[in-house]
Parts: sequence; C-alpha cells; structure tokens
Amino acid sequence: MTLALPTPDAPLKIGTRGSPLALAQANETRDRLATAFDLPFEAFSIVVIKTTGDRIIDRPLKEIGGKGLFTREIEQAMLAGEIDIAVHSMKDMPVLQPEGLVLECYLPREDPRDAFISPAYGAIAELPEGVTVGTSSLRRRAQLLARRPDLDVVEFRGNLQTRLAKLADGVASCTFLAMAGLNRLGMHDVPSHPIDETDMLPAVAQGAIGIERRGDDARAEEMLDAIHDRATGERLAAERAFLAALDGSCETPIAGLATLRGDRLYLRGEVLRPDGSETNAGEREGPIAEGAEMGRDLARELLERAGPGFFDWIEPR
Repeated sequence: MTLALPTPDAPLKIGTRGSPLALAQANETRDRLATAFDLPFEAFSIVVIKTTGDRIIDRPLKEIGGKGLFTREIEQAMLAGEIDIAVHSMKDMPVLQPEGLVLECYLPREDPRDAFISPAYGAIAELPEGVTVGTSSLRRRAQLLARRPDLDVVEFRGNLQTRLAKLADGVASCTFLAMAGLNRLGMHDVPSHPIDETDMLPAVAQGAIGIERRGDDARAEEMLDAIHDRATGERLAAERAFLAALDGSCETPIAGLATLRGDRLYLRGEVLRPDGSETNAGEREGPIAEGAEMGRDLARELLERAGPGFFDWIEPR
C-alpha cells in the first residue's frame, strides 16, 4: 500500500505549545519530516494549543496538577482529530499516555545539562550567603538546597524568555535553564554556564523531544518512524522506566540520566527530599536492551533506601 503523503492542500497538522522553544521544536520536527519525504514546508501546518500550564504562571506546578498541565489539551485535540501529531518536551511528559495515543518517536537529544544563569556570578559556589535564587523546578530547588541550604529560593514560573526577563528585573540573582533550550533557540549570548552532570543531575528526559500520534494512524506511524532517533529512544526507555517506578511527576524531586557506551547503557538516578535535607543516589550499568529493567531496579533500590514518606512536601526555609 502506497503511503498517502500530506500536501499543501491537505497538510499534516502538528500540535504544539506556543512558546518560542515549543515552536522551535515543532519546526525542527516539520523540517525533519519534510527532508525525509522530500516535501515542501507547506505540506505541514503547525497548530498552537494553549495549555493549562501556559495559562497559569502565578502558582507552583505542585499546586495546580503537575506534568499533565502541559500536555492535556494537546492530547485532547489529537484524540478529537484536530491535529495529527504532537511535539513535546519529554521532561514535561507523564509516563503514561491516554488510551489511543502512542509515544515512540524521539528526535536526536540535545545537551541534557542544566545551565547556571546569572549576570553577576559564574557558578553556584560564587553565590553569597542568603542570595535569592529563582526556579520553578522542585528538582533544582532540592539539589540546590542540598548543597547550599543558606540560599533563598523563590518561585520562577514562565517560559525561558519570561524567566530571563525576571532575572534582568532583579527578582533573583540567578536562575537555571536547560542547555537544550538555549541551544535550540540559538541564545548563545545568554551568560550561561553548563553544570556538570556529576554536580547537578538533570531531569529525566531533559533535552529530548518526543512526538506523539494516534495509535490507529498508520500514515503518522510510518512517517515518524523515518525520523526516530534510536539512541535517544534507548536512553529514554531506561530513564522513563526509572521515573515510572518512582511514580514521578513535577511534584517530586527526581533526577536521572542514561548514557550509551558502545553496546552498554549507564544509568544514574537520584531522589531528594523537597527541602534538600536528604538525597539518595545510585547507578546501574548493563546491556542496552535491559535499560528499562535497570531503571525499575534502580528505582526499587532508592525507594527502599529512602523509606516511606520521603517525598512528603516540606517547605524549604
């Protein structure tokens, strides 16, 4: 059966959030599909969908529902047939998809590290005692307070540009962003300092783009298969299995990163108390094909070590 490719008159509809970074990711997806199938850009239509997480930026995510806030409306639009595929930042994605949707296509992963951003300081170690730090990430908050409990950490919601504007306005002396976002937007003029993964383990799937489709859409399945990056999929299989076994969400300080070394996969994971007062970390190494099981096994070890009530929210001082 011949694949019925999209045309300018009947374009493939790509759903996305409307931030500059989300649009850059949607455009990258369009470009890769256009190249893979020798199609004009006009054969694709980018559809912006505003999510709850984009609309409500004056409250922490833990108060309004966690990760699904950035995906729910987009997935509803896909199930309703309003869009054909959806482009997501994988660190925002819940580990389970709604019935009828499939997530198995990933683009090549960008730099997964966090970046320290400050107009006045070059590293966490240079921050004076008691200085104000802005971040909306419970993981970054917990990791930071584990190292520097003297710092004053304040809420910093909004897209990348909004957070940089808050920093310029003096709301905080520094903040953290993902290197991947800065790179994808070409923002090389931002005073950023990559943080080594051994100093601040990134969020699970940070730097990765995932493309979701309807399970019964054979055309989307075949087209997405042509741009899927296998290495990224192998790394995320381990990381997201680790996250799923921990029942992780935006309300839980969890970090994890898998790397490939030849035919072996190396996984590191970390769980933290929300106030940074205790951390548990571990690692696994084994055949790539066993990545998901390694992720689940590492999660079981860290949960057993942490004990009950470990993730209960304690407001940092």
